[in-house]
Amino acid sequence: MKKNRLLFIAILLMTALVLTSCTNHKIQETTIALKQGNVKPFTLSLRHTQIKETTKRRLKMLEDVVAATEKAVPGLTIDLEGIDENINRDEKLRAEMVVGNPPQIFDMFGGKADAFAFAKAQRLLDLTPILKELGIQNKFVDLSEFTLDGKIYGLPMAGYVEGVYYNKAIFAELGVQIPKTYEEFLYICDKAKAKGITPISLASSDAWVINMQMNTMFVRTAGVHVQEGFVAGTAKWTDPAVLDAFRKYEELIKKGYFQAGNLGMKYEEQHDKFISGKAAMMFDGSWANSALINTKDAKMEYDIGFFNFPDMGGYGDGFINGSYSDGYGFSANLTSQQKGAVKEFIKQMYNEDMQKRQLVEEGILPSMVIVDKRGMGEIVTEMLAATQNSKGTFAAYDAIVQKKVKEQLELGMQLLLGGRTTAEQLTTALQSVQDQANLEKK
Repeated sequence: MKKNRLLFIAILLMTALVLTSCTNHKIQETTIALKQGNVKPFTLSLRHTQIKETTKRRLKMLEDVVAATEKAVPGLTIDLEGIDENINRDEKLRAEMVVGNPPQIFDMFGGKADAFAFAKAQRLLDLTPILKELGIQNKFVDLSEFTLDGKIYGLPMAGYVEGVYYNKAIFAELGVQIPKTYEEFLYICDKAKAKGITPISLASSDAWVINMQMNTMFVRTAGVHVQEGFVAGTAKWTDPAVLDAFRKYEELIKKGYFQAGNLGMKYEEQHDKFISGKAAMMFDGSWANSALINTKDAKMEYDIGFFNFPDMGGYGDGFINGSYSDGYGFSANLTSQQKGAVKEFIKQMYNEDMQKRQLVEEGILPSMVIVDKRGMGEIVTEMLAATQNSKGTFAAYDAIVQKKVKEQLELGMQLLLGGRTTAEQLTTALQSVQDQANLEKK
């Protein structure tokens, strides 16, 4: 019996030595193959929009994901290209999709105007099998803006909501509370202006910034389905309920509730005005958290609050502009080697650790369900509460209407702010462009 036991142990040891030798041999083979070029080096191009001073931390997260992906995939190099988000979306990416040569990975919006259009043109990689293989297809909060005919063509990096940031110290000084109605909102604006405080911080040289608040206002007065109605032809920009919102915005301009000279100010200056304590409120999206919570004024971080835009007495009262539309798309034109690298990139980017990191460091709302919510800042808590207490979310208008319509609204709002048009003239011109865009679609 003792002899048999010793023989058995000896066999086990020999087997272990053989397995270790084989494993080491395979590692050496891989190393030699890389050195000798048997594993061919290859690249993935990745275009991102994290180029601003306020997105440095987000860029660092992306760089960490890139480094981890390169380490896990032999021979891989990921070439990063940073670009302005508007140039990427409105110019470069659309032109590249026409000829079929986008980057392999790229910043992309979901919805009809972007992801669905690109998917119909067969320019996007179907991610459905990759997500199933990784076991994460059911871990996203909402993939509807990237899902067409049951297939997933992109992944949101984060969710967003839009609403009103406010300075709690200024509200206390004015003796006011969070407004529930539009009349209460106007009352706060009046009190702030009387005290020499800018009621609403706005920097409108980047025209898309204006239309965050305008978008919420016309949905408030006309209802959450009005945007789809513009494209379907069942609603018009000149409808009384829509025009009412534009007239109310024109009134805000005439009363001087936005700072003078805002047409010459860049988006970052909107944040600067608010962070400096010179404005009572600012309409913006949750992505602005990174600029606000990382301010040098530590006290200011605790003075910032958030609320959903007040009711205006219309069909869209109580809803909040929010969705999961900003993320990454992947080119359909990939080699099998590149597809494997894309799968590893998704694995490294879309996990609870990374989602939690962006939430804690940047205040960015996660696109995936996370279990551990410790470390959330107060502003994030208030945003989540505003979203949960809303009647529901609606997507931004520019994810629904045609590009020409978006551009006309941006131009019209800048003219309105400059006193060079009226609400009636703006909506009439806008509907004319909408009619033409709808005809072209048919």
